[in-house]
Amino acid sequence: MNTILAGISAAATTYLAPAVIPLKICPKAPPGAQQYADDITGYVLWGVIILFSVGVIVAIGGIVAGRIFNMPHASKAGIVGIFVVLLAAIAFVVAPGIVDSILGNGCI
Repeated sequence: MNTILAGISAAATTYLAPAVIPLKICPKAPPGAQQYADDITGYVLWGVIILFSVGVIVAIGGIVAGRIFNMPHASKAGIVGIFVVLLAAIAFVVAPGIVDSILGNGCI
């Protein structure tokens, strides 16, 4: 009985071994490329922060314009806009952690 289990275990180890090899390859940037990747990431982050700010300003403008010109639909759209920007900001902070935990970094 033990020889059968040992044979099955050896066969399973041999069969599963190639599936583990790609997980040992760790991604790394070419020499000097990390600086440019950091710059691009920084530019994207600043762009997103600016878009969030513009979204809040436009939403507040919609609320104010709706109140001044007696257009309740514009005020409601402004309030919804603020909530959408806040939810997008929360998703912007939380989503990378979720994706990273699902995908991992490729290293064991």
